[in-house]
Amino acid sequence: MSAVITLSACAVQQPGAEFNDPFEETNRSIHAFNKGIDRAFLRPAGRAAAVLPEEITIPVENFADNVGLPGMVANGLLQGDIGGSATNTFRFLLNTTVGIGGLFDPAGAIGLEEQSTDFGETLAVWGVPEGAYVELPVFGPSTQRDMVGIIVDMVFDPLDQVGTSPQIDYGAGARVAGLAITRGEFMDTFDGVLYDSADSYAQARLAYLQNRRFELGEEPPAGDEIDPFSDELSLEGFE
Repeated sequence: MSAVITLSACAVQQPGAEFNDPFEETNRSIHAFNKGIDRAFLRPAGRAAAVLPEEITIPVENFADNVGLPGMVANGLLQGDIGGSATNTFRFLLNTTVGIGGLFDPAGAIGLEEQSTDFGETLAVWGVPEGAYVELPVFGPSTQRDMVGIIVDMVFDPLDQVGTSPQIDYGAGARVAGLAITRGEFMDTFDGVLYDSADSYAQARLAYLQNRRFELGEEPPAGDEIDPFSDELSLEGFE
């Protein structure tokens, strides 16, 4: 924990700026690499997924969401959010059993909606500063705090202890497929950021920081600055 705080404190906010990007030169190089991955793989996969029937895409998305729930339960507990953790626990149990391993969402049908969270949010609740903006290879836009959160969520995945064998075996593939489906669902939005803007790096940085801060309650929405596709425009995983 002290290492996270030190990393965040070392990067001093740029005077007069709404973002802290001391690694911009390196970040832009990684952004170009990520755009290449998107252009070569994810964008074509998104186009292919966009023409698939919902009978295929919805179960895949449900499964991908379900395998992430144990981690959300753990993070909710670490944040002291007992209600959110309980909701995610019941969602996981119901969808894993009645929903046939998470392919269907009976929990949503009775009002048990996912309470999305991650270890980056846990660190924010614990008072760890955001730190500098970074763009990660493959994972895309992030911050120093969220970068640590991504690593912790990957290394300490509670699904390994509580998930069924099919969920563990197919969880990673379902998450990748879910990214492709999301890319296809919001093709115009992502293309507008990555390919139609004058500076896709600056646009992606702005979208990520605005929406992430809004999600964490660190910055209130101002007018129409928050895009209605905020969850998708976070570009996490560089969808």
